[in-house]
Amino acid sequence: MPIKEDLPKPGQDFRNRYPDVWKAFNELGDRCHQAGPLDEKTRRLVKIALSIGAGSEGATHSAVRNALRAGVSQEEINHVAALAVSTLGLPAAVRAFTWLNDE
Repeated sequence: MPIKEDLPKPGQDFRNRYPDVWKAFNELGDRCHQAGPLDEKTRRLVKIALSIGAGSEGATHSAVRNALRAGVSQEEINHVAALAVSTLGLPAAVRAFTWLNDE
C-alpha cells in the first residue's frame, strides 16, 4: 500500500500498528466512492460537509486534502462553510471555516 506523505503522525502510527484494518478501511472508502452516480468533485464536497456536520476536525482536514488533490478549489471548499450557517449555526460554520483553511 502506498504511503501518503501528508498523513498526520497519528494516522501513520495507526496504519503501521493495524495495517489490515487500515487496508480494509481504505477499501471500504473506495467502494463507497464508486457506489453511486456522483462525480469526484461532488463526492469530495459532500465528504467535507459530512465531516463538518459530524464535528470532526481530523476528518475535515483529510477531506480537504483529498478535495484539493481532486482539483476542488479553496473557494468551493470555503462555500461549504457558508452553507453550514443555516443548518449547523454560525459558531459551527466559523469553526468549520478555520478547519477548512488549516490545510
